[in-house]
Amino acid sequence: MFLKIKDGLFISRVPARVTQRIIAQVGEVYPFIKLARNVLQTSLQNGNPVIHPAITLLNTALIERTRGAFLFYEEGVTPAVGRVIKAIDEERIAIGRALDLEIISEPELGLMQGYMLEASYDRGYAEAPGFRGIQAQASLDHWYLHKDAGYSLVFWQSLAEQIGVATPSIAALIRLASVVMGQDYRQQGQRTRSHWGWQNIRLTA
Repeated sequence: MFLKIKDGLFISRVPARVTQRIIAQVGEVYPFIKLARNVLQTSLQNGNPVIHPAITLLNTALIERTRGAFLFYEEGVTPAVGRVIKAIDEERIAIGRALDLEIISEPELGLMQGYMLEASYDRGYAEAPGFRGIQAQASLDHWYLHKDAGYSLVFWQSLAEQIGVATPSIAALIRLASVVMGQDYRQQGQRTRSHWGWQNIRLTA
């Protein structure tokens, strides 16, 4: 299935003041692209860490038993799974709010981009035209956990700690992913504020 994104694509670079220069370069391909304030906004606006680890971890047994022989969104997202996705999303939005960044909720962004027909955290994904027919991963050894939890969620939690925002649901998913995969994603610190050299940068909450 081919999906042409309609809206809701953000861009920034380091340093943020030169981001405007690349708009002209990519505007012909992505005419709807929006200028983000900085790379913190583009990082937080990334929806993959909101949805992939939650769906994967709550379908762990099914992935191992069937080697991914089920539809990741259509069969993997139920009301309970949706509540976990919502909890992660709310913490992500709270981090953005503390940094004076407007972060669009994941289902609302799905509507903007054309993936989804309903801005809800369960049926919105399970019945989304843009996610229809997507098979689950054949193994837990997959970037849905390694990258989305081990990199992005770890970075978000590190950032939240720096500015004093509570993220218990994000922390729980990182811990659960670490146990499932037999490695300590937080300890590895692949993407933290220290990794980026931001530990001494003053961020206001």
